[in-house]
Order: sequence, then C-alpha cells, then structure tokens
Amino acid sequence: MEKASFSIKHYYFDLVKIDLKNYSDGDLMIDFKPKGVFIKDESKFELTFTFYAMSNSNKGKNFIKIRCIGEFIFENAKTIEDIPTYFYRNSIALLFPYLRAYVSLVTNQANIPPLILPTMNLVSLEEPLKNNTKEI
Repeated sequence: MEKASFSIKHYYFDLVKIDLKNYSDGDLMIDFKPKGVFIKDESKFELTFTFYAMSNSNKGKNFIKIRCIGEFIFENAKTIEDIPTYFYRNSIALLFPYLRAYVSLVTNQANIPPLILPTMNLVSLEEPLKNNTKEI
C-alpha cells in the first residue's frame, strides 16, 4: 500500500475569547484539546486545535480560549484507516507555531502581560486526537 501524503491547505482562527474576570497574576496552567474530522469524499482532514489558559487561583475557569482550525488534504487517503499514524502527531506540530504566535499577539493586545508559549513537544496529544477523530 502506498503511503498517504498530505499537505496543509490553510488554517484560520474561528474563536478567540479572553475573559479578564478569570485572570489573576501568578502561575498559569495551559491545556490543549485536539479533535478531527476526516471528510472522505474530499480526502480532507479538519483539525480543531483549542488552547486554554487558566490562572492557578481560578482553576477550572479559563481566561483564554483560542480555537484554530487547520485543513489538510490527502493525496491518497480514501478512508480514515488510510491515514498514517504519524499524521496525527505531525498535523499538531504544523499548526502549533501559528497558534503559539497568535496567543502571544492577542494577549499582548489585551493589555495584560503577553503569554508567550515556549516551543513544546506535543506528542502526548497524538492519542487524544486519534480518539477524537471521526469520519464523515
């Protein structure tokens, strides 16, 4: 079987929420929630990559929620089973720099100390993305 090759078609941010009522100075907690949809008629994969930030003193209450949608096109994947396992890891790695830059930009513009995410190894998000992917 031929390996499925893919490319990123485009990405966009469809949700940006900053709720400063839930913000307080100090240590922050961050979280990422990936999910995907494989559209088999178009050989297209839509990755929804959501970022959350919380102040430690307001655990459970996000003060930032940013959602990035990345659209990937496959050349030879006709079903979800044709998607190689490395895609899940690599798709997140491809979108993360855009999300990282956007988080810095919007927090800086919100007149709070900018949230500058470090370069991160997000391999741990591979399984959650696989588990939260459906085919339509």
